[in-house]
Amino acid sequence: MTTSPGRKTLQELTIEPGTGKALELRRGQVLRIEQTSGRQCADFNCFNLHDYKEFFHTGRTRHLHGLHPTKGDFLWSAPPRERPMMAIIEDTVGTNDVLYPRCSGFLFEHHYGLAVHTNCHDIQAEAQREFGLTPDDVHDSFNFFMHTGVDAAGHLFIAKNTAGRGDYVELLALMDVLAVPNVCGADVMMTSDFELKPLKLVVFEGTDQDWSRVSEPPRLRNQRSPSDFRIKNIKADRELYRDASYRPEFTNVPLQISELAVKLTGEELEWIEQLKSTGKYGETDAEVLRYAFFTWWIGKFMHGPKHAAPT
Repeated sequence: MTTSPGRKTLQELTIEPGTGKALELRRGQVLRIEQTSGRQCADFNCFNLHDYKEFFHTGRTRHLHGLHPTKGDFLWSAPPRERPMMAIIEDTVGTNDVLYPRCSGFLFEHHYGLAVHTNCHDIQAEAQREFGLTPDDVHDSFNFFMHTGVDAAGHLFIAKNTAGRGDYVELLALMDVLAVPNVCGADVMMTSDFELKPLKLVVFEGTDQDWSRVSEPPRLRNQRSPSDFRIKNIKADRELYRDASYRPEFTNVPLQISELAVKLTGEELEWIEQLKSTGKYGETDAEVLRYAFFTWWIGKFMHGPKHAAPT
């Protein structure tokens, strides 16, 4: 095997347009996805190698890192697992996307009348078929090098791809994963500047220096595993049947709701009246006070990106 500065190179390959590759990565190994020509979007998915029901989740990643995750951010698994699966330890471009879902055959036929067209869903499905996964196991991807945004009217847009030849991202596996990158098939969109190009993949053995670039992820009680599930076996058939023996056992139920008396000064009551008169924060004193308190509380104590709207 060849070596890279401080690292042992384990595998090198190029994926051509219309293709992808499922790669087994062990904890501590690094995957580099590199531009061969520039301006090519790379769709990416991953699964827990020992439990495919734990997989990368765009929604949780978007919630925790915003619309364009980059160096220093994690790729999180879906609820209820919610664990960091991989860490982005290098990103030479910084224009990534977790807004847009994967493209599909339906999308090209519906939007453009192209009944036959390469697309990310079918590429992903075929690449992961090597490990026994079906098209139903495909999920929305992390779109590396895809330049996107949201306009003032709240509409998504795709902008010109800015990645150049030799630009790359590097992902450190935080658990054993099946990593599945593919060459995004969207050539009639600006995703890859209307032309599909190959991508280079390199797998390295990670180093202590790689690990030093990863912040300590949280370990919380509510990051659950199958041992916490009431049904632990994966359903084998496709049809859904009602379990006649089912009895609801919702978590944290019954909810405990308590009345809390809040003593306010005359000045504070006047302030609440002013807020109430705007019609934006509630119709009663209690609603306005609740809005004001929790908006302050989110800004003061919430970890990660704040989700309270500006006032």
